[in-house]
Amino acid sequence: MNPLLGIALVLVATLVFSVMGALVRYLGQSIPLGEIVFARSFFALIPLLAFLAWRHELTTALRVNSLFAHVSRSLTGVAGMFMNFAALALLPLADATAISFAAPIFSVVLAALFLGEVVRIRRWSAVGVGFVGVLVMLSPYVGSGPLDAGATLGALLALAGAFTVAGAMTQVRHLSRTETTGSLVFYFSVMCCLCGLATLPWGWVVPSARELGLMVAMGLLGGIGQILITESYRHASAAVLAPFAYTAMIYSIVIGYVWFSEVPEAIVLVGAVIVIAAGLFVIWRERKLGLDRTEEKRAEGPTG
Repeated sequence: MNPLLGIALVLVATLVFSVMGALVRYLGQSIPLGEIVFARSFFALIPLLAFLAWRHELTTALRVNSLFAHVSRSLTGVAGMFMNFAALALLPLADATAISFAAPIFSVVLAALFLGEVVRIRRWSAVGVGFVGVLVMLSPYVGSGPLDAGATLGALLALAGAFTVAGAMTQVRHLSRTETTGSLVFYFSVMCCLCGLATLPWGWVVPSARELGLMVAMGLLGGIGQILITESYRHASAAVLAPFAYTAMIYSIVIGYVWFSEVPEAIVLVGAVIVIAAGLFVIWRERKLGLDRTEEKRAEGPTG
């Protein structure tokens, strides 16, 4: 184990996924959503398959114990990807990122309901605080005053995407007991490709050379980010690494300002701080309880 290397890898992975999210935001202004999902997943398979072959894990990645469970988990994750990508096209990058932090809060609730995980008062309290933070983040979009319909829809899609991602996280938590990391990542990527391709009849466009290059880069970054995440959890536990994923907020603020001239609203940042604090408390509490999330974290991979 090398915790410093693990932390470095997760920091780079978070930056990679943040840049990928910015590309999704940019491309979402001119490229249909399903086409973006397909490109993100198809080109991600290139580094992923190369990595699995290099580690001699390609055969085990194809082997599954429950194909139905993989399909169910993948469809849940695909739904989350579609909603998160749609939210990125409609919201400032930092706002969409902030709302996505609600996913770990939702996952505590879903794990208690569907996996029978015992959640006591301290974690329930953190969940409650986290939901308050979510309401604060949503207030500029669904509160009083004039509303921009597109931004309001984006905020609601981001919240629904966070809930759906939490559902996928819960399924991965269950599947990681019997399935390999390689199989979870591979079948999810393939299902995303198929679902994205299924939207072809609804009007794909021929991208320009620049757009095509950015779509390839988006997919490659998604695959590289997944590899970095997987490798980071080989060197350190989830309890050590999970807090560093919140650096995505810093990255998204900087990238959003430099690339899109976006400045997040102060109230959204306040809500994000509340949600992050609640999430960090959940991580700390699970560490105290001896709950190791390392294997499931290796197979999750962001869907936004």
